[in-house]
Amino acid sequence: MSADPPASPQQALKRLYAGNIRFAQGKSLAINRDLKRIKAIAASQSPFAAFLGCADSRVPIEIIFDHGFGDLFVTRIAGNIASSENIGSLEFAAGVLGVKALFVLGHTACGAVTATMRGAEVPGQISGLFQYIRPAVKIAKGDLNRAVRENVRNQALVLAESSPILSRMLHRKEIAIAGGVYNLETGFVEPVEIDFA
Repeated sequence: MSADPPASPQQALKRLYAGNIRFAQGKSLAINRDLKRIKAIAASQSPFAAFLGCADSRVPIEIIFDHGFGDLFVTRIAGNIASSENIGSLEFAAGVLGVKALFVLGHTACGAVTATMRGAEVPGQISGLFQYIRPAVKIAKGDLNRAVRENVRNQALVLAESSPILSRMLHRKEIAIAGGVYNLETGFVEPVEIDFA
């Protein structure tokens, strides 16, 4: 596997999917996961991709894409929602660190999407997430798997449309914005088609 950074957004996405296939097939290389790597990148970072992922403990992004320290810039929040704080972090990843791809990663059996579908009262500030997920739930009409996919699509569109920085980079083809759903049972990430037109 090449240690050189991907030259294009398409190459970055190809590298991500290749890593996920290795992981799901039980052939992980577990690259860049040792003290030597930590020491090599201690002074600076140059990840090639950034993620907006769910905070679910069953979705360790570096592991399921078979990468390690310094490869991926990861933001995580329940329901993989594009809140202003996460958008700002991803703008930093793209505009300052130079990542080639932004990836919105949902997963099967997502608790945040399930809770939004139920619409029941929840403790504390958890319900603050629902407003971001509700549009996907409405489209899905009771189908949890579809709601998860729609939520990935919606959050990717929010990234592309609400940030002038990301929008400009996307239209100049300096970055790709993509999305997928991680299957907790198989380990594979299924791409979600996103139309930015």
